[in-house]
Amino acid sequence: MSRRRSPYIQLVAVAIAALSYFGMKVLQQSGNIPHGAGSGWYVVERVVDGDTVKLSDGERVRLIGIDTPELHYSNKLLADSRRSHKDIETIQGFGMDAKKYVQSLVFGKRVRLEYDVEKRDAYGRILAYVYLGDGTFVNGKIVRDGYAQTMTIPPNVKYADHFLKMQREAREAKRGLWAAADYDDMLKTADR
Repeated sequence: MSRRRSPYIQLVAVAIAALSYFGMKVLQQSGNIPHGAGSGWYVVERVVDGDTVKLSDGERVRLIGIDTPELHYSNKLLADSRRSHKDIETIQGFGMDAKKYVQSLVFGKRVRLEYDVEKRDAYGRILAYVYLGDGTFVNGKIVRDGYAQTMTIPPNVKYADHFLKMQREAREAKRGLWAAADYDDMLKTADR
């Protein structure tokens, strides 16, 4: 008796798996669930700036452990009265360079998120380490290639030492933004 049921059970299992798979595809295409639902994978729909991306499900992700120059006039840029108008324009130029680099790296690509202790920041953005399909650690690559500095905000410190090492290497090798003499000068001005 169990032998007669075996092919039937296998056929039912295959049918359920196929329906589940195709049902998920239909729901994804209709926009009712995020593209990464069930798989842990998401598509980067937009690069907001060098350290923030927007996913196809509408969520914004702030990349943990890194900080890139600002793109727009903001309280953060204007807070330091020692900065001249030219300094702010220089910072914004570096911000655009970082954004373009990150766009070339992740725009339109599938990514996987890894979380640390806190899942969201005060602005409601997801806090995550981001990985490409080939295993590239996006947060780390941005630092290693010289388009971001480290920014450690406890308790999210999982890769802090790793980021510091990569930043040191990028700075010494003058990669990315570190190649511009005024980038290092701009950072020194900000630290005074």
